[in-house]
Amino acid sequence: MTNILIIVEMFFTAVIGLYFLNALKSQQLNKTTVVQENKKELENLLKMRRVMLTEPLSEKSRPKTFSEVIGQEKGIQALIAALCGQNPQHVIIYGPPGVGKTAAARLVLEYAKRQDKSPFRQEAKIIEIDATTVRFDDRGIADPLIGSVHDPIYQGAGPLGVAGIPQPKIGAVTRAHGGVLFIDEIGELHPIEMNKLLKVMEDRKVLLDSVYYNSCDQNMPTYVREVFENGLPADFRLVGATTRNAEEIIPALRSRCVEVYFRGLTSEEVQKIAKNAIEKIEMKISEDALQLIGKYSNNGRDAVNLVQLAAGIAINERREIIFPSDLEIIIENGQFSPRPEKKINDKPQVGYVNGLAIYGANMGTIIEIEAMAKKVSQRKGELKITGIVHEEEISTLNRKMKRKSTAHCSVENVISVIENKFDINCSEYDLHINFPGGVPVDGPSAGIGIAVAIYSAIKNIPIDNKIAMTGEISLHGKVKPIGGVNAKIEAAIKAGATRIIIPKENWQDNFSQIKGGIIIPVSNIEEVVKLSLIFDYNESQSIKVEERNPSVLYASSSNN
Repeated sequence: MTNILIIVEMFFTAVIGLYFLNALKSQQLNKTTVVQENKKELENLLKMRRVMLTEPLSEKSRPKTFSEVIGQEKGIQALIAALCGQNPQHVIIYGPPGVGKTAAARLVLEYAKRQDKSPFRQEAKIIEIDATTVRFDDRGIADPLIGSVHDPIYQGAGPLGVAGIPQPKIGAVTRAHGGVLFIDEIGELHPIEMNKLLKVMEDRKVLLDSVYYNSCDQNMPTYVREVFENGLPADFRLVGATTRNAEEIIPALRSRCVEVYFRGLTSEEVQKIAKNAIEKIEMKISEDALQLIGKYSNNGRDAVNLVQLAAGIAINERREIIFPSDLEIIIENGQFSPRPEKKINDKPQVGYVNGLAIYGANMGTIIEIEAMAKKVSQRKGELKITGIVHEEEISTLNRKMKRKSTAHCSVENVISVIENKFDINCSEYDLHINFPGGVPVDGPSAGIGIAVAIYSAIKNIPIDNKIAMTGEISLHGKVKPIGGVNAKIEAAIKAGATRIIIPKENWQDNFSQIKGGIIIPVSNIEEVVKLSLIFDYNESQSIKVEERNPSVLYASSSNN
């Protein structure tokens, strides 16, 4: 019996020994396989890295100095003021695509690190992410923006997970610690992630939690304990870029940030970008072709793309110069649309006003305001308003809202003012106010323009074609302040206006130094009418601005 037990024991010992021997061989084999596979994949990776195409023109033309960020001098000054001082602020940059928001953020951080009083150290980084691609796991095990915890129950928890220890995973906010976190298209960030980000910005650290963390567990590693007790550091400065309008960004984020506006680029500025790109590929371009790029490009990215494609045509034909015909092929095939470039009329007209408006990202433009008046009898006059959007549907943050245009209300206000201030009974006239050009007028800033157009139409007095105006009008005839005055002034001068009427409350001292036009601040509608109408107009003679009411022109500026 004893011998049988010994034999059985030896048998089981042999079986167990064989099991562990096979396990050891399998482990060794797996290790060898991993090493071999790793070596193979690493060789493939290094081989792929040795294969390189030429550097894209978009990368070659990326701005490396502030002077290469064309057209955004004021925006860059605001960025430097916000980020390069002793107490840098969070910033939101508004602007259309392709105007240099990302490039400016990178350059400003490098500039800040060279300033003696800046808290950014030399090793400070700019961590860039795109809000449209940031995704998170509802279970909290994956959050590339904020950071997360890998609990031991999930696959791949590693050695600490086997021991039942939760493992913190840092996110972009911690990687940006001591530097800048740049979030492109921040207006597209998921609401949950936005709320988490706001909390981190407030606390300057990331607080994590896990049901598997036990503060009383003496076996808990010091690093893990420190993270759960005191959080991950996240003292950074946020720079968010967006193509959305300011009102579409949640107020909680806007209240924590300085807002900087990058404007759209003019045709001349786009041509500068295109010329810089052409020089970097060592080619030439005719002046007509360069003007064509300025006409059909709305931003720097469009300009670089047109240059790259047109250069491809020229190179394939063994030429070193780009002609208009090369661009025409690209424009027709790509269905590019010309940018709107409005100019003032060449002569005064009755009931025709050069109004000013804002479109897109702080871009000014001339808007036409037309009015016709016809005397009626034995009935009350009718009011017609055409060429505007009376009601539009707006979608923001997964909700829809309907907004009515305020232009109709502005016209009604203007009629009341004209009747009160000029003793005119507008009900004796059929009035037709039109806003041609397909530009939706949705603000009260066209008020004084509408008033002058109606007054001109009723009195049959032409309006100076060299004058442009913007301003809200109150029921008492006061000219109230409006927004975007700088962009409107630039648009007026570019369109050919020599005098620009603005509300007195919008006056800035630097307006007196603007070249190309006289800026006239006004406080009431009577001043506007007196300045705008040509009471002694004769088509056979040209009227010089300097000869008309010079004391009125400069009295308003000096009294401001």
